[in-house]
Amino acid sequence: MALIDVIKCDVNSNEFIYKFPSDDLRIGSQLVVYPSQTAFFLKGGKICDEFTSGTYTIKTENIPLLNKLINLPFGSDSPFKADVWFVNQISKLDMKWGTPQPIQLEDPKYGIIVPVRAYGQYGIRISNPRVFMETLIGNMTSFSAEKIDDYFKGKLISLLNNLISKKMITEKVSVIEINAQLMMMSEYCQTQLTKYFTQYGIELIDFSFMSINVPQDDPSFIKLKNAIDKAAQLKIVGRDIYQMDRSFDVMEKAATNEGSMASVANMGMGLGMGLNLGNQMGNMMTQNMSTGATPPPLPQTSTYHIVINGQQSGPHDANTIYAYINQGQINSETLAWKQGMPAWAKISTLPEFTTAFQSCPPPVPPTI
Repeated sequence: MALIDVIKCDVNSNEFIYKFPSDDLRIGSQLVVYPSQTAFFLKGGKICDEFTSGTYTIKTENIPLLNKLINLPFGSDSPFKADVWFVNQISKLDMKWGTPQPIQLEDPKYGIIVPVRAYGQYGIRISNPRVFMETLIGNMTSFSAEKIDDYFKGKLISLLNNLISKKMITEKVSVIEINAQLMMMSEYCQTQLTKYFTQYGIELIDFSFMSINVPQDDPSFIKLKNAIDKAAQLKIVGRDIYQMDRSFDVMEKAATNEGSMASVANMGMGLGMGLNLGNQMGNMMTQNMSTGATPPPLPQTSTYHIVINGQQSGPHDANTIYAYINQGQINSETLAWKQGMPAWAKISTLPEFTTAFQSCPPPVPPTI
């Protein structure tokens, strides 16, 4: 059996783990570890010595842990048996994920359970080769990106089911609004899933959601959209008007069911609701109109009573009084009274007529 002189593994972007095909080694063989690789010597399933990037000549000095198991003579080029594993620490950034079946989630705003689908992608890198070897490698001779995907798919989807539901409830994000929050969801899930992958020696890179959606023709989604439409109507037109509109719908439906006692009762109930809500609307409109939408009342015009030739005359408005003054039927000594005065008084003492007598001549004296 030929002994191996050079031990190496060409870098493959799709293989994270590679087992060297021969275990017939010897002291003096060359070990080549490329950048972004780590090599391990194993004996009996136990990880012994570790080598990072570089070129090494195998000697008893640089495989101390393995040498304890095989006890090679010092300085010899004796053959020995051991497994050599290479771990590629390159980044794999195009890993896809998706929910194979819709996730049943309760919309946190409207309380309706809807089937949610989600998909996206993520990247990984082996950050701790020894932990990765110890936790995932069994009897396999290689470990590809596809095997990692198969290994973690079930657990990943299970974790995402809980994370998506928890974040939507915590943030009170409706299923209808969730696509506007993909960045927030991606960052949250990246943080939470990193803890899970780290225990396997894997670094999670750029976990992202590409879409979170609900089948448009699903009955529960249609029910959710109707609930949102009703909420929007209430917000726009107000609860009372919306309820009155609904009561008219009840009456219309009842009227189409001719001859049914139940329809008559329903119509009466709807009519009562409509009248009641109509009264409420009337009160609301009255209140709105009384809050400054109408002008103030017109000012009241004073009226006057006067004494002419010993007889009470009136009531007269101010224009009539001025006309009597100009005609000489009233002089400054004429008694007058208006509402609010405690007693009769000379008309010339009323402020509104004082100036009228200043421009008038005195009364004509009696003829002797």
